[in-house]
Amino acid sequence: MPKIARYAIGGAVHYGLMEDEVLQRLAGTPYDSLALSGETDALSDARLLCPLDAPRVFGVGANYVAHIAEMGMATPTRPMLFMKPDNAVIGAGEAVVLPHEASVTHYEAELAVVIGRTARRVPEDRAREVILGYTCANDISERVIQKEEMDQGCLLIGKGYDTFCPLGPVIATDLDPGALRLESRLNGETRQSSSTSDLLFSVETLVSYLSRAITLRPGDVIITGTPSGVGEIAPGDRMEIELEGVGVLANPVVAEDGRS
Repeated sequence: MPKIARYAIGGAVHYGLMEDEVLQRLAGTPYDSLALSGETDALSDARLLCPLDAPRVFGVGANYVAHIAEMGMATPTRPMLFMKPDNAVIGAGEAVVLPHEASVTHYEAELAVVIGRTARRVPEDRAREVILGYTCANDISERVIQKEEMDQGCLLIGKGYDTFCPLGPVIATDLDPGALRLESRLNGETRQSSSTSDLLFSVETLVSYLSRAITLRPGDVIITGTPSGVGEIAPGDRMEIELEGVGVLANPVVAEDGRS
């Protein structure tokens, strides 16, 4: 199963296919093709970056049946959408920074869908044709601000702080998103354990729904919601999001003043 990495080596940034401990460089970007340049790099010599460079991120709230029940809310009749700014996006190993304004901040394990080509009004039965692949996401959320915003009919800052959207470590292609295991761990302890089979709105439904209104572009990301079991984080914590077929996205938590 091809896994696409974006990495830095020798002062340059490349895309490559990860095979064990070797990175096979792509000739261009993965949105062009997965054709190889013929050059290789040792994984041990490279620094993995976020697999996406400043993407648009579309988020979905309340999209796991068990999580909806956990929150005691009515089942949504259409996807509950919001956006996260590209400044929120970081890669594996980078620190999530809790801002001075943070009171109660949660991790959220999510399946992220990476769009591979321009798409508008895509039928559900053709949605997978426009998907490049899938990666792990952590939809960091400051709950006090989020609630105040949502009480006023909006949502941005509570989910939009810098570093509040870790993605990675790689993009896996050729996955069936319908029943993938998704877990989160906090300091080594499993906190969320579910399957994408519990999604209220499927990946195909979300791609189709969004593309009716917004032309999706290569490199866009849809983070598809989180299962039950979200919880609070604090400086010094280490979060791990694991998605079947992709791997583990790990990030430490620090305070804005730099203290861990």
